[in-house]
Amino acid sequence: MKAIFLSCNQALYEEVQQEMKRLGVRGYTAVEELIGCGTATGEPHLGDAVWPTLNSALISIVEDAQLEPFMEAMRALDAANPQLGLRAFWWEVGGTL
Repeated sequence: MKAIFLSCNQALYEEVQQEMKRLGVRGYTAVEELIGCGTATGEPHLGDAVWPTLNSALISIVEDAQLEPFMEAMRALDAANPQLGLRAFWWEVGGTL
């Protein structure tokens, strides 16, 4: 199993959820409003008067077979919206209750 952490501009959040539904990625925990700044490019998303946009983030645990289709869909979404910003990371997880 894999854990996926995704952070994106709020403007992309609905599209991320649509892709998750299309790919059968059902379970997740999300934070719809958070602040952040990319490491190399892009503007900060701080929710203030100077940098008014915000980010959203989610974490989802997926089966191994779901990982690459999900990551490919997120790469395509990010490429289609380069000014908004979307990052996704994954790592191995084990065990469930």
